[in-house]
Amino acid sequence: MGTNAPSPAPGWWRRAVVYQVYIRSFADADGDGIGDVAGIRSRIPYLRELGVDAIWVTPWYPSPMRDGGYDVADHRGIDPRLGSLADADALIADAHAAGLRVLIDLVPNHTSADHHWFREAVASPPGSPARDRYLFRPGRGDDGAEPPNDWGSVFGGPAWTRLTGPDGRPEEWYLHLFDPSQPDLDWSHPDVRAEFESILRFWFDRGVDGFRIDVASGLAKADGLPDVAGREAGGGDPDDHPHFDRPEVHAIYRRWREIARGYEPERILLGEVHVSSPDRLARYLRPDELHGAFNFHFMRGAFDAPDLHAAIDETMRSHASVGAAPAWVFSNHDEPRHASRFGRPMTAITTRDVDEALPVDLALGTRRARAATLLLLALPGAVYLYQGEELGLPEVMDIPAALREDPIFFRTGGEILGRDGCRIPLPWSGTEPPFGFGPAGSVPWLPQPADWAALTAAAQAADPGSMLSLYRAALRLRREHPGFDGEYFRWVPSPERTLHFEREAFLRCALNLSEAPMPLPPRRRPLLASVDLERELV
Repeated sequence: MGTNAPSPAPGWWRRAVVYQVYIRSFADADGDGIGDVAGIRSRIPYLRELGVDAIWVTPWYPSPMRDGGYDVADHRGIDPRLGSLADADALIADAHAAGLRVLIDLVPNHTSADHHWFREAVASPPGSPARDRYLFRPGRGDDGAEPPNDWGSVFGGPAWTRLTGPDGRPEEWYLHLFDPSQPDLDWSHPDVRAEFESILRFWFDRGVDGFRIDVASGLAKADGLPDVAGREAGGGDPDDHPHFDRPEVHAIYRRWREIARGYEPERILLGEVHVSSPDRLARYLRPDELHGAFNFHFMRGAFDAPDLHAAIDETMRSHASVGAAPAWVFSNHDEPRHASRFGRPMTAITTRDVDEALPVDLALGTRRARAATLLLLALPGAVYLYQGEELGLPEVMDIPAALREDPIFFRTGGEILGRDGCRIPLPWSGTEPPFGFGPAGSVPWLPQPADWAALTAAAQAADPGSMLSLYRAALRLRREHPGFDGEYFRWVPSPERTLHFEREAFLRCALNLSEAPMPLPPRRRPLLASVDLERELV
């Protein structure tokens, strides 16, 4: 089933602005409190007016939703709470008609425990072929009572869960690098590789323009599943970590790139690649692998001039070595919103338990976020925006425990609040919840702060000084000014704690992170500023 795509633009992804839609929190059309496909369709005019080139939709597949849809039970369907395949086809068609491309999430590291493969594996005895698609192992110690190795879950606790047989006796363990509801697949199994190649084609044939690949650096595991102790990423041989950034993963993406190239226009592959350095990231971006990968080195660093300068330099150098374009980003559905993060004493992302304990000066964070927007959109390469950042939404910290859903919160006994705070449903209009997220009287799946009336899209659209107006102006400038067309980039000398660089057509970007005023370049006309230059010095 095909659909008319936007006109081919070779390498369009190299400078695209892509808007991440966290589907459950974007727009709720049917009033059940959960965002859905029809809700996205209803907001296409907003996205077009905002000025983005594409949307990336987080998992919409059938799922028990124990991890917000990243526990996929069927990669070829739409969860009934979110819509239907017909709704997805209509969204793709509507987006293409509006000149927007559509990327969707792919979750290849694991499935839901409700996936038919895993249900078959659990129902089969140890040693049966049905278990070979996952990573089942006998335990260590007396009676196999200890996990097969020392791997820990990203979400907290051990990465292994032991099954109980039909007779009530404990038996094999299975691996889950995240939650027990998300068993890891064994990517050395030919069934797994063939299945995901088929899934790629299924969605490409429906008109999807590409995939964002979840946990892209985590699919391959070392033979024998050795202990991680002594092999941690960043220490010793980087290729020796047993379950992240293994060299074997690259063959998977070379094969997927072949499939993507078989479509006209070529479909794209974007990776969520957590690695130890920009040079490691570049290995995923060679011409026969992924088209792009999120720049976490840049996103997770401190918002100060030396860190930003170094991250930009390292990114430009490493990406140029393989002919790739950077993918700049400040926020997503897994990290604290940067309007809050930039208002903390430490602006870098460290660990959530540390970050959550820091006080937030939201006025300062918002001011910095406005400046960060112009930096982000001035850099050469692609930009990925997270829904709500164009509204200046803060991280919400005070969600009642009974309403939280993130498995991180539960697996750490509440010691880490988790990611719910950056996933609050968007405020579109009105003066009280649900703020236009759903029909009047509906109750969003996570509570919206009662004081968000001034942050709604409707309120900000009418205010030329709002965050939304700044994003719209910056995106329009990026589309229309010839200085953004190419990949030229050159640093210009500037005072301490400031950044100043030049792009094509003598376009310049100046960022002041000091307390002292920074003079604007002589004989230059300001095109856009994050503050009112008539009232404040940049």
